[in-house]
Amino acid sequence: MASLKEVRNRITSVSSTQQITSAMKMVSAAKLRRAQDAIVQMRPYADKLKEILENLSSSLGSSDSAFSKKREVKKVLLVVITSNRGLCGGFNANVIKRTVRLANNEYKNHKVSLLCIGKKGTDFFKKNNYPFFDGTLAKEISSLFDHVTFEHIAPIAEATMNAFLASEFDKVELIYNQFKNAAVQVTVTEQFLPVMPAETLHSTSKKKHITDYIFEPDKEFIVKDLIPRSLKTQFYKAILDSHASEHGARMTAMHKATDNAKDILRNLKLTYNKARQAAITNEILEIVGGAEALKG
Repeated sequence: MASLKEVRNRITSVSSTQQITSAMKMVSAAKLRRAQDAIVQMRPYADKLKEILENLSSSLGSSDSAFSKKREVKKVLLVVITSNRGLCGGFNANVIKRTVRLANNEYKNHKVSLLCIGKKGTDFFKKNNYPFFDGTLAKEISSLFDHVTFEHIAPIAEATMNAFLASEFDKVELIYNQFKNAAVQVTVTEQFLPVMPAETLHSTSKKKHITDYIFEPDKEFIVKDLIPRSLKTQFYKAILDSHASEHGARMTAMHKATDNAKDILRNLKLTYNKARQAAITNEILEIVGGAEALKG
């Protein structure tokens, strides 16, 4: 059995850890509220705009929009959205695993480049020598989660769109955690470019409704203004989803860590009391033995 001093030190260490995890849980809960409000308010607008974009791509045809052009897929860009900090369970690991599986299996015979948003993904893929896209964006990306606003995210989305237009990539996919609730985050792979027409997206689903639009003022204006704005909004929504998912995952992980610390403390205190009782019993036996020896 461990000595009383060792058990006391362990109890002090676990208590300190419990205070830290409890504080981190409360901080993440406060941040989650704001992040959740942002994505809940943004999602209906982004989804409707995406639906309009898909229907618009169907009516315009690939020749009218450069963002809808399908090319033979040789070069692929994977936009990997992780977090800057850890201690959030499997949040980052799930995105990294999905990316590695896509790069090594589905796009094994393609030229794959990565655009990593979040230090955890960047550190992992740099360590494993994966090719990166456009290092000039590094400064903007590193500070992205300090101010999660459309103005900060739009330049990154625009650089990705320009790379597609310049034929640097034939396909762009977003890999991130989609926010469901505080305890559930779903890792998704979402095609960003080229824009998929509605009939392609809904060919295997029950939703078959395709809207035909009357253009005002004209198609050219719609192509130049609405489609880029919709793509930037889609990119922004993915960042907001990941941001809210991060805080939800961290809050859940810290809640479980706090509960585990309580269980460990309970067991340690039981062990401490047993060791203390054994020490007291030994001292009593020694005193009684000494008294008996004096009588003898």
